[in-house]
Amino acid sequence: MRTKRTIFLCAFAAFSLSGAALGVGCSGGENSASGSANTGGNSSGSSQGGGGNGQGGNGGDGGGDINFFDAGAGDGALTEDSACVSQSSEATLVKKPVDIIIVIDNSGSMGDEIVGVQNNINQNFAQIIENSGLDYRVIMIAKHGKAVPDESVCIEAPLSGIPAGGCETPPAAPVNNAGKFYHYNTEIDSVNSLCKVLSTFTTAEPSGGAPTGWQEWVRPDSFKTFIELTDDRVGCSFGGVSYSDGNTAAGGVSAAEQFDTSLLALSPEHFGTKEARNYRFYSIVAMAYNDPQTKPWEPADPITTAECPTAANPGTGYQALSVLTGGLRFPLCDTTSYDVVFQAIAEGVVAGAQVSCDFAIPDPPMGTTVDLNSVVVDYTPGDMSPNKQFKQVADVAACAPESFYIDKDAKKIILCPDTCGVVKNDAAAKIAVLFACDPGGAN
Repeated sequence: MRTKRTIFLCAFAAFSLSGAALGVGCSGGENSASGSANTGGNSSGSSQGGGGNGQGGNGGDGGGDINFFDAGAGDGALTEDSACVSQSSEATLVKKPVDIIIVIDNSGSMGDEIVGVQNNINQNFAQIIENSGLDYRVIMIAKHGKAVPDESVCIEAPLSGIPAGGCETPPAAPVNNAGKFYHYNTEIDSVNSLCKVLSTFTTAEPSGGAPTGWQEWVRPDSFKTFIELTDDRVGCSFGGVSYSDGNTAAGGVSAAEQFDTSLLALSPEHFGTKEARNYRFYSIVAMAYNDPQTKPWEPADPITTAECPTAANPGTGYQALSVLTGGLRFPLCDTTSYDVVFQAIAEGVVAGAQVSCDFAIPDPPMGTTVDLNSVVVDYTPGDMSPNKQFKQVADVAACAPESFYIDKDAKKIILCPDTCGVVKNDAAAKIAVLFACDPGGAN
C-alpha cells in the first residue's frame, strides 16, 4: 500500500533586468519552513494564501537572501497563483565576468608600442572597466621586462602587484595581483601570437605562476576578450596546423577560421562553439588609418591590406578574427593615440558584457527536496504582452526556442541560447521560476 505524500508548491519570485532582489516560496497545509541562499542583490517580499504566511528578508552586502514564503498545496499546472506567491520580489540578471587576454609582440620594432600600452593600461583601460562595476581580470601574454631596449612588458599597480615606479628596474619575474591581473612570461615573436595563445594555454608558465598554463587564470563562466598588438602578420604552426594570412584578405579569413576552430576545440567550456562563441577578438595592428585617424574599424568594415606608416605587415589574419567575432580594429602606428584606443576597447568590453542566463537553485526548506522535473519557467515580456511558459528539455543538445534545461550538478536552471537572447534583449523582462518541493523525496 502506497502512502500519499504531500507536495509543497514553491516559487522563485520574478527576475527582472532592472530590479534588485529575489524571493522563493514554499509551504503547504500546516507545515512551514524557511531558508536562505545568496543571489546577488537585495531582496524583500511577502506572500499570502495557501496554508500559511511568510516574511521576506534583507539582502546583505554584495548578495541578497533568498526568502522562502509560505504557500499551499494546489492542483493543476504550476503558476505563480498556484504557488501562492501574491507579491514577488525582483532580481537583476547578473552580467557575466570578463577575462581579458592581452597578447603583445615582443619583436625589435615594438618598443614604442609597448611603452604606449604600459602608459595607458591602468588609467585608460582597467580603471574604466573597474568603474563600471564589471567583474574582470586581465591576463597578459608577453615577455616580462623593460620596454626599452628589451621590447618586454612590465605592468605596474594598481593593476599588477608591482608598485608604481617599480618598472623602472623591473623585478626578475612578473608580480601577479590575484583575482585581477596575471602575466604569462613568454616571448612573442613577430608572427606567432596565435600559436602562442594556443600552446601556452596548457603549458607551465616559466616563472612558476601557472604550472598548467594560463587556463588556470581564466574562468569557465567568463566572457573572453582577446586584444592583439603586433605590427606583423600571422605565420606560425602549432599542433600540426599552419596559420598564415599571406598579407591578403582571403588569407586572413582562412587563418582566422583555422585559429577559431583550434581555439574552440581547445576548450569549448571556455571559448564556446561555432554556434555560440564565448570570445571576442580586438586587433591593434599595422593596418591603415581610418577617417578620422582615431576612428576604429568596425566589424562590418572590410579587411584592408593597406598599412600605417611604420608597419611591417597589415595583420589580415588578426583583422579577420575581429570581423568574425565582432571586435574592433585599430591602427598600431600612432602610439600617441593609445589613450583613445584603450578607452574605446574598455568601453566596448563594458557595453558588450553579456547577461548570465542561469539561475541558481537554492536549497529547499529543511526536510524537503526540489522536484526538478516539475520546474516551469514563466516569462513576462516587458511590453506586457501575454506570458509565455518555457519548456524544460533534457540538456543543451536538446535546446529549442522557448526552452531551458537544468544542470543538476551545478544546481542551475539555464535558459537555452535562443531563450536567453530573448530575455537579454528585453530590458523589462520578468521571469518566474516555479517548482514543487517534496518532503523527504528525491530529485
